[in-house]
Amino acid sequence: MTNKIRMANLKEIRNRIASIGSTMQITSAMKMVSAAKLKKAQDAITQMRPYAEKLTELLQSLSASLEGEIGGVYSQQKEVSKVLIVVITSNRGLCGGFNSSVIKATAKHIEDNYKGKEVALLTIGKKGFDILSKSFKVIEKDNEIFDDLTFDNVAIIAEKIMSLFAEGRFDKVELVYNHFKNAATQITTIEQFLPIEPVKGTVKVNTDYIFEPSKAEIVLELIPKSLKTQLYKAIRDSFAAEHGARMTAMHKATDNATELRNDLKLTYNKARQAAITNEILEIVGGAEALNN
Repeated sequence: MTNKIRMANLKEIRNRIASIGSTMQITSAMKMVSAAKLKKAQDAITQMRPYAEKLTELLQSLSASLEGEIGGVYSQQKEVSKVLIVVITSNRGLCGGFNSSVIKATAKHIEDNYKGKEVALLTIGKKGFDILSKSFKVIEKDNEIFDDLTFDNVAIIAEKIMSLFAEGRFDKVELVYNHFKNAATQITTIEQFLPIEPVKGTVKVNTDYIFEPSKAEIVLELIPKSLKTQLYKAIRDSFAAEHGARMTAMHKATDNATELRNDLKLTYNKARQAAITNEILEIVGGAEALNN
């Protein structure tokens, strides 16, 4: 009876070792897939980030000189009573605290800054929608954008947001997303989208420009394009951060599984050795009993 129990325990440990081995194969494969996708996403955001930042800088300088002129609808600073927050998460999990950090930051930001005000959300990514829709008003979700992440597709979402602001349905629009620093580090970022922020600091801006075409035409072209680029950069940033977070999470999961498997192998070998020793003692004990 005792031997049967021991054999059952050994079989259970063997099954657990095999199960952990299968899990390690999955996590290792997911890590390699994310590493390959991260390289492409990292190159994309690294290349476009300087362009997007310079365009935003030019836009702020231009909007500072357009106050009160035609086309300044996107730079009008209003008394904030209605806020739209664009929350960028992912459609898939298994990426550590990537999604939860954005969701928590959004809830805290609303609680700290917009208590008593009308707040609505526009979610990009299924994970953010699933959680935030339980507690906040979500006016729209765009989960399909990650299936074909192009500037043209992002521009459609940006145009919707710009229309909502221009129509006066919202006084302020903000973006909440994970900024990609490196594969192991993602920085949760809250960024103003609309109205366009004025030039900060004491940087002298030379406003004595000769505009060709006219200022009005530049505003009609440059400001919407810059806003679309800003949203595209944020989504690209989040996309790269997601793959970095998933690669890191799967690397840790593989390491933890390896450690657990080694512990189980040690336990299995000890139990097997104990079972063999007990069998030898029983045989020796039986032989001595027969001799007596």
